[in-house]
Amino acid sequence: MTSEHFRSPHRGDQNFMPSAPVRADAAKGPGPALDDEVYAGLQKSAREHLWMHFTRHSSYDHGDVPVIVKGEGAYIYDAKGRRYLDALAGLFVSQLGHGRTELAEAAAKQARELAFMPLWSYAHPNAIELAERVANYAPGNLNRVFFTSGGGEAVETAWKLAKNYFKLVGKPMKHKVISRAIAYHGTTQGALSITGLPPLKQQFEPLVPSTFRVPNTNFYRAPEQFQGGRPGDLEAFGKWAADEIAVAIENEGPDTVAAVFLEPVQNAGGCFPPPPGYFQRVREICDEYDVLLVSDEVICAFGRLGHMFAAERFGYEPDMITCAKGITSGYAPLGAMIASDRLMEPFLHGTESFAHGYTFGGHPVSTAVAMANLDIFEKEGINRHVLDTQDAFRATLEKLNDLPIVGDVRGEGYFYGIELVKDKATKETFNDAEAEKLLRGFLSRALFESGLYCRADDRGDPVIQLSPPLICGQEHFDEMEQKLRSVLEEAWTKL
Repeated sequence: MTSEHFRSPHRGDQNFMPSAPVRADAAKGPGPALDDEVYAGLQKSAREHLWMHFTRHSSYDHGDVPVIVKGEGAYIYDAKGRRYLDALAGLFVSQLGHGRTELAEAAAKQARELAFMPLWSYAHPNAIELAERVANYAPGNLNRVFFTSGGGEAVETAWKLAKNYFKLVGKPMKHKVISRAIAYHGTTQGALSITGLPPLKQQFEPLVPSTFRVPNTNFYRAPEQFQGGRPGDLEAFGKWAADEIAVAIENEGPDTVAAVFLEPVQNAGGCFPPPPGYFQRVREICDEYDVLLVSDEVICAFGRLGHMFAAERFGYEPDMITCAKGITSGYAPLGAMIASDRLMEPFLHGTESFAHGYTFGGHPVSTAVAMANLDIFEKEGINRHVLDTQDAFRATLEKLNDLPIVGDVRGEGYFYGIELVKDKATKETFNDAEAEKLLRGFLSRALFESGLYCRADDRGDPVIQLSPPLICGQEHFDEMEQKLRSVLEEAWTKL
């Protein structure tokens, strides 16, 4: 095993939905079916006008585009009335599940009172109250909340703030960013530059310069020296991976590096948790070189790992947190960059201002939904539920380890990846052609047809990702395991 497996991906196309027509008998359920004429009209319009995200449109030349029309609890329904377990929470978003009337009512009430007001030198009550609430959840002295429309904008904001801050404090050379191999941080020009997935970037180059990659924390694909099964191997690997950040800073020059962007559990590649002590060592390195640590929690915040912020779970205090998705459970778009008092301080004097903003950042309706969402979190003990049931979720998924195609089951909280291999003993992965045949030729379609909405992903080695709504329990875990088992057993026979 070489370190190439976690230093650079050999594929990068994303796959969220079936890449082939869905059979008429797939995932039958009691959902609301559209009239045939209405359905046919939608299909025609979709083919002629809708440009879907990260989608191979040729996949639907001779088949229907899946059209989702309703969500209820942990389930979604398509236009033909078929039911699917939403094992991805939409896209790591629907923390509270679907059909929460309280959130819809909060949006409607706010829209009637004040539908829109920007935060450009003005404020409105929801933005003020939500900023205080989010700051109180955040660790340490991260007390300043800058609202955005989503996660990519939050990452853009964090990088711009890092560069602006160091110019104001007399270190104008500090502008470079370090992130990890295979890590995904967004699609906008700056966020995509920080992303560590070459196949997602090359068609958009040249991007923003001065970003650099270090190894991620995929222990399953760690270098040979950490694969002996000895006590302390995991911790030693974590220290090595963290120290590679210091090497990168030294190689680029400490006076030129502004920030390190890291997800608490890295998403792309299939859920890489941090080894024990990893973030503590990273914090030491950042302090030593005066480099800002940005915790990109667009996925991991708001209960995904059983805490409002994942930095709390792993015991470190970043300089900034980027977040989005679960802050509203997807009922309205909203993101945020949360900064320490230190980073705000230069902007509190004289004529200085952070010349940055978004029209819809901190939208009145979105912030009203976020407040109602967090009310439910507290009232229903959502984080406690995740912590109480996470071991059962892990144990249920680990049953799949008896399948010859399953190489590794890894993750934290309600956030898991299942890596698929050709040979368990050697950890041999699939080549590009095999992965194409496995993921798009069979798995994506078969999983959806079985009634399971999840994600077959090939950013790195082939994985299936699971991130269910935080309201799920053992019956949902069992359903996921059973459907996955059936489909993976069939997949193995097709190799």
